[in-house]
Amino acid sequence: MRRIGPAAVATVLAAALAGVVPAGAVPAAGEAASAQKPAGPVPPAPPAPSDKPAGPLPEGYQLLYAQDFKDPSALGDFVFSDPAMWQLSKQADRLVLDYAGVTGQSTRRMACAYKPKVRSPHIIGLVAGRKVGDFVLEADVYQNGQDYGHRDACLFFGFTDPSKFYYVHIAKAADPNAHNVFLVHDAPRTNIARRTTRGAEWGAGWHRVRLERRLADGSIKVYFDDPKTPIMEAEDKTFGWGWVGFGSFDDSGFVANIRLWGPEAKDEKAAFFPGK
Repeated sequence: MRRIGPAAVATVLAAALAGVVPAGAVPAAGEAASAQKPAGPVPPAPPAPSDKPAGPLPEGYQLLYAQDFKDPSALGDFVFSDPAMWQLSKQADRLVLDYAGVTGQSTRRMACAYKPKVRSPHIIGLVAGRKVGDFVLEADVYQNGQDYGHRDACLFFGFTDPSKFYYVHIAKAADPNAHNVFLVHDAPRTNIARRTTRGAEWGAGWHRVRLERRLADGSIKVYFDDPKTPIMEAEDKTFGWGWVGFGSFDDSGFVANIRLWGPEAKDEKAAFFPGK
């Protein structure tokens, strides 16, 4: 039997008190229920729902989808890379979309059954029945993980299959693999933003995120709280119409007050992921 010295014991106890899972304590597959981390600070109530966009809409746009999670049946609107990672949870008497993470920094951590074929996010939830081309997507997002450089939430779009899509990775600190717009095209994700900020401060509150996509010129713009100044900009025409959604590369969080506007949508269901 391996002996643990006093210093190591002190480190483990301090980590446990801080809500941190020490290295080497990652749960094995199948241990998800027992491996969840203790709940973190109680989140504030999500903002009140509204159909008014944070920023202006192009002419001809209409509301294509709205979800406030007032009823548990709302989960039926989504498909998930791993349904076990997703649930509705009550935050200050409001139901919100709640996804678990796989990192030690996540407040709710589980072993994820989904293993992408190429290096790309694990935790994906798509609005299953609305396929869009040009659009504006807004939602309130609460990132409930611990503070570290790659602390993230993701927005997915142009999703055509699990190895062909775009995603926006909003993270605390920018580097080649974080806080950027990424293209996944049968190969590990590639950053494509021509401009980003140095990062986004998630803190301990809800944030209004906004994603604008226009196919004619391939433009992609991402906003974080401030609807006037984008935190990321990119141009790419690899993918056109596709599904949109939410999640994370590997962290946990909440989503509320989803609004999707555009000139039109196709009523096609994404069939490559299961529902809940």
